[in-house]
Amino acid sequence: MKLKTLISAAALTLATAGMAQANTYVIDPTHTFVNYEVSHFGTSTNRGRFDKKEGTVTFDRSAKTGKVEVVFDLKSVSTGVAPMDKHLQSADFFDTANHPSAKFVGDKFVFSGDKVTAVMGMLTLRGKTLPVTLKASNFNCYDNPMFKREVCGGDFETTIKRSQWGVNYGLEFGIPDDVRLEIQIEAIKQ
Repeated sequence: MKLKTLISAAALTLATAGMAQANTYVIDPTHTFVNYEVSHFGTSTNRGRFDKKEGTVTFDRSAKTGKVEVVFDLKSVSTGVAPMDKHLQSADFFDTANHPSAKFVGDKFVFSGDKVTAVMGMLTLRGKTLPVTLKASNFNCYDNPMFKREVCGGDFETTIKRSQWGVNYGLEFGIPDDVRLEIQIEAIKQ
């Protein structure tokens, strides 16, 4: 009976220790950016970003697991050209009257050693949720001297076909379907 109790206690301790390794991080909006790029009729590249974003990351380096949730306010789109920003907010593109935000939820982290190389998850845009894989071109954790806490982050990117989310404006006259998303993220351990 005592051996059974000891084994159960040991199993509980190991399970609890594994859970204790997962840390929660809050996205630092001053070091997190959601940008996009789309070709402009094969001549140049149109770029924009979303200025308002928030989210959390749960990360367990030893178990090589994690979850990230990033919400970006589509009304905060910024191209540097006010009329273009208004058009992007219209029903032709983001339809912010009905869908004011987009959300990425990544629940599968891919590792190479201790480094995150990709995050697989779902992107919700205009009410549609589809799978997306963000590939990391950079990832690191460090002790931030200003916050006196660990900060983890990196640069992630993917290319999506906007038509999959119902963003079809201009396809018939040459605005490309492919949109490159770049997410630079830093999150502070809580």
